[in-house]
Amino acid sequence: MKANQATHAVGRMCYLLGISRAGFYAWQDRPMCQRRRVDLMLTGKIAAIHRRSRDTYGSPSIHAELADDHGIHVGRKRVARLMRQNGIRGATLRKYVVTTQSDPAAAKPIDLVERRFFSDAPDQLWVADMTYIPTWSGLAMVLDVYSRKIVGWAMDTNMRTELILDALQMAVTQRQPRGVIHHSDRGSQYTSYAFGKRCQEAGIMPSMGSVGDAYDNAMAESFFATLEREVLNRRRFRSQAEARMAIFEWIEGWYNPHRRHSGLGYRSPVNYERSHWQSRARMAELLPPSAPDSLSSKISKAA
Repeated sequence: MKANQATHAVGRMCYLLGISRAGFYAWQDRPMCQRRRVDLMLTGKIAAIHRRSRDTYGSPSIHAELADDHGIHVGRKRVARLMRQNGIRGATLRKYVVTTQSDPAAAKPIDLVERRFFSDAPDQLWVADMTYIPTWSGLAMVLDVYSRKIVGWAMDTNMRTELILDALQMAVTQRQPRGVIHHSDRGSQYTSYAFGKRCQEAGIMPSMGSVGDAYDNAMAESFFATLEREVLNRRRFRSQAEARMAIFEWIEGWYNPHRRHSGLGYRSPVNYERSHWQSRARMAELLPPSAPDSLSSKISKAA
């Protein structure tokens, strides 16, 4: 009624809606209640967090960020209601396309994971995969299962073996693992002689699932689904350079340091690993002087 006062008489609108004129004016002069004021404040915070997430966060992640970064503890349903009322939505997912091409003549490495995507420390289990990026680019990545952190990635104009070797080399250089399992599908790039030789040189144990079965490399498929939902579905790249810059900014500037994961208690990969090493450091401080030095030195090096 208030919005239509300029075009319609208040008395006429009250008659049609079955309310009293006095009631309308009493409502109009009534001050805003405390809950409504809090809702307006929350809506501003929610909108700011949503913008910072590249318009991708849904209510669970926004609820976690309100509590962790702003000290605001409200119900998740209240956050969802305010988002719904103000047209704030998380990113949605389109159908993912499998691109694995196997080599029937290649050796058949065993599956060391068997869909058990779990580790209790960084650099015990990595998963890897590759996908197409619009502009005819290929993207290969290596993900640490413990923290969901992308520890290695590479882009090129093709999807040859050199691409996954570049991603693996980045992971090895950054993490310097010992005895890590590297799990992938049975694409011809991962069954190639060059890839097997590089794994042997780096002390990496290769593991492979079956062909075209998303569950055998579910965590890698989940990462690409997130990439598609939050980046690829939301823009069109005019060149390979633009695509590479967007992927770089998303992985290194958002996904690893800031993006919250429900599987990590709504913490980012970097913060999750930091908590792990801080916990290990506290354990090392409690060790007696006669305890082996290897644990303390490993924790200091990793931290």
